[in-house]
Amino acid sequence: MNETTTTEVVTADTGETIPGATILGDFHFGDGYEWIDAIAEEGWAALPNWGSEGWDLGRWPYVIVAATRTADRIGNLFGVATYCEGDVTCRYFRTKRAQWEAITEQAFFSWKNGPAHGPADLPAAAAELPARDRAPYPGWTA
Repeated sequence: MNETTTTEVVTADTGETIPGATILGDFHFGDGYEWIDAIAEEGWAALPNWGSEGWDLGRWPYVIVAATRTADRIGNLFGVATYCEGDVTCRYFRTKRAQWEAITEQAFFSWKNGPAHGPADLPAAAAELPARDRAPYPGWTA
């Protein structure tokens, strides 16, 4: 895995400093499918779809969203990583709800801007999506 580091991070939802979190860095040694294989070795899973109907999440192999669940001495940590043609962003959250909101924001952006197939009746903002499209696709299992 290219540029995987263990470092101190600040959770995006609670502002807590977490020492020793695994951060996925940029990946320019292959394509998105190779990234999916590499992150699995680090405990991450690429999410193919999101929401009530299993709408596209990203546009594989160019844009991919991945998630992980881990823990520290305080409790659970939920990670979200976004791969965009080799450039990777990675954030952690203390709650699953905050993780889902971050994934929903990415899904909404992709649906609204065209690279991914999503609901036809999109509202003006991700916060206005119905609850059924703000959660994992019920038919998907990790």
